[in-house]
Parts: sequence; structure tokens; C-alpha cells
Amino acid sequence: VQLQASGGGLVQAGGSLTLSCAASGRTFNNYNLAWFRQAPGKERVFVAASRRYNSNPNYAESVKGRFTMSRDNAKMTVYLQMNGLKPEDTAVYFCAADAGVILSTMTKDSAYAYWGKGTQVTVSS
Repeated sequence: VQLQASGGGLVQAGGSLTLSCAASGRTFNNYNLAWFRQAPGKERVFVAASRRYNSNPNYAESVKGRFTMSRDNAKMTVYLQMNGLKPEDTAVYFCAADAGVILSTMTKDSAYAYWGKGTQVTVSS
């Protein structure tokens, strides 16, 4: 499966952005999907994940209540609605997919075989 993330940009603190990740290639609803982010000089970290068949997403504590992940299997697209953005949310955001992710590994980037190119999100204070 090929992934293409978009929707990043520059926004003031408190603002909102919606990231999209369009997939192509294989049956989208067979895949577990996730968002990760990587801030400058830091490791890539988990943001949110949605297991296949539209189960309720899991979120990192740092974004819980502010970010919402959703997926549209018909459009083969996954979204990350980001509200109440903070400067510490500044990072390159990546979408990822894998058919074989299990619950215990869904927050680990090593569990995902397919990655899109990142999209930059910059939050100014």
C-alpha cells in the first residue's frame, strides 16, 4: 500500500489543522493505520492509531482530547483532526499502515511496514 500525507502547515497556538493520508494499492480496510510524529532532534513517537474495521482509535496522552483520528474506507483515506494546537506539537507527521499490527504493538513504529512521506506541522506561540 502506498501512503501520501498532506495538510500540514503553519498555525498559531490554539489553532486547528486537519491532516489527510490517502492510500492506494490494496484493500484499505484490511490495514491498521497510525499517525506518528517526529520533532527536530527527537525520535519519532506515536500519536494515534486505528485498528482495522473502524475500531475506536487509541491516542497518545499528549494529544488525547485535542486530536481525533478517523478513517474513510471508501475513500481510502485516514484523517487526523488537530485542535488546540500547541508549540510542542510542532513536528513532521507521518501516517503508517500495516495489516498485522496487534494491540500490544500498535504504538510502536516498528510495527508498521508502510509509511508515507511526512507533512510538516509548525505551531507558533
